Amino acid sequence: MTSRTDPIRLPAETRYAAELAALSAQDSAPRPAGWQLSPRAVRRFLLGDATLGIARKFYGDDPLVDRAIVSLMSQQGLMLVGEPGTAKSLLSELLTAAISGTSALVVQGSAGTNEDHIRYGWNYALLLAEGPSERALVPSPVLSAMRQGRIVRFEEITRCPPEVQDALISILSEKALALPELGADAVASAAPGFNIIATANLRDRGVHEMSSALKRRFNFETVHPIADPAFERELVLAQLAERLGAGGIAVTGARETAEVLVQTFSDLRCGRTTEGVALNRPDAVLSTAEAVNVLHAAALEAAYLDEGQLTGAHVARQLQGVVLKDCAEDGKRLRAYVEHIAKERAGRSAAWKAFYQSARTLRLD
Repeated sequence: MTSRTDPIRLPAETRYAAELAALSAQDSAPRPAGWQLSPRAVRRFLLGDATLGIARKFYGDDPLVDRAIVSLMSQQGLMLVGEPGTAKSLLSELLTAAISGTSALVVQGSAGTNEDHIRYGWNYALLLAEGPSERALVPSPVLSAMRQGRIVRFEEITRCPPEVQDALISILSEKALALPELGADAVASAAPGFNIIATANLRDRGVHEMSSALKRRFNFETVHPIADPAFERELVLAQLAERLGAGGIAVTGARETAEVLVQTFSDLRCGRTTEGVALNRPDAVLSTAEAVNVLHAAALEAAYLDEGQLTGAHVARQLQGVVLKDCAEDGKRLRAYVEHIAKERAGRSAAWKAFYQSARTLRLD
């Protein structure tokens, strides 16, 4: 059972410390300067290795993982783009944990992000008392990563104003950052192992478009939604087990219920059912991450408000908060899915029947 002082979520390097140690102990493959593990061991950490007891952590396009690892060995930064909820941040965290030993060096992009978050700031008490000095300088996560030879994560980079983004151009090109306040020749040079992983949502296009100069400093990789419902179901169940296990919570019926949820998300996301029926796709983000959140909420309802038997009815009740976020028409699209697709499937299994009976009572208009 989780105590009141336990953190809700531990960083990847802590959650998987035993696996990282096991990989390091047997890792004799060549590794780039500054890397904690070899590229082969990094791949095993992300994609799993049954012979070493390493669990798969990233579900999706395996060749994308290889390309990402190669990018981080090069002089280019790595840019992960995709729809919200496609595990861009998770992939970024796992890569930095395996390569650098820490995923804690992070810049969170937003309208309030300024150049100090990328370069450095000052401890103004020390600055007034001593003047510009190394002791008064407060390094950004980027500067800390440069000095330590580690990878820094830049989340939601397109949420930042263009002039802030462009502060990265010289850092990526020269692998150095001038510190003029400390002297005309003061420069922080990046140690081997330094690089940047940035993420951006495709739905944020047009917010603050990256300059062509900055784009040239990155290799772009698109993280697509999981296309295989069976693969997605296993991921959702694994994530649910991890979340419930941390709280000492147990439910039954998770597999059957997850199948209903994942199939519903897959149908609506693709705009076509497995039977070939065309659907009106909702505007709402029906990502794997959202599916995990819905199933987790449904499991909590089953555990704490019912008798611990997770059913399609619990999932149906949680869908309203996911679908009715941005577009009122999405409620009508879900209603049509329930009245036509879910109704027909209700005769096939108890899980679909419970989902249909509950979903048809939701206020979706």
